[in-house]
Amino acid sequence: MRLEIRKATAEDEQSVSRICLLTADAGTSSEALHDFGELPGLVYAVPYLKLPTTWAFVLEEGVSKEVVGYIVGSSDTRAYERYAAEHWWPPLTAKYTPEGSVKPADIQYAERLRNMHTAPDANIAFSPAHMHINILEKHQKQGWGRKMIATAVESLIGEGLQGFWLGVDPRNDSAKNFYKRIGFQRIVGADENQFGLRFDEFRKTNQILFKCV
Repeated sequence: MRLEIRKATAEDEQSVSRICLLTADAGTSSEALHDFGELPGLVYAVPYLKLPTTWAFVLEEGVSKEVVGYIVGSSDTRAYERYAAEHWWPPLTAKYTPEGSVKPADIQYAERLRNMHTAPDANIAFSPAHMHINILEKHQKQGWGRKMIATAVESLIGEGLQGFWLGVDPRNDSAKNFYKRIGFQRIVGADENQFGLRFDEFRKTNQILFKCV
């Protein structure tokens, strides 16, 4: 099966949202946890196709054009947070309320929309940029995660950035091991689930990937 990495477009919204739902429970599907299955994507994926300071790439099956993975992020996290607080979260808080939800996961997301977490200062000190990545299970462990990260790294180097970071679900040991394996390290001063990647080090250890990006 031939896969390709390309820049995401607004037309990828449904696919990206679906992938987020299918990986939102510590890397596994959270479909059964939600009546409003769009909520994980509206928080962790879809905004990166729409808001300022964001970037996004998708992993696409070459023949069917099915999107099977994504890597998204912001090159300026604080600016992203400010814009989202003013323009993105308010309409969602009006639409999704704890009182209008039944399942605990939907209630948690509805409450989160009203008190959206912001990045720790230690993360911002490491880099202003952050990212999220998810790939459907059948396409994992084939090197695509590393290739998608290389694509994002090359793009952000062009913007003058030197690194980015992400937060990992504390239950997702598989993800933590993957990030550590490719060069992510714990961020000093942040909790144990915050990891950062220095682009220069990643490029040194993955030179063959950058010849292909």
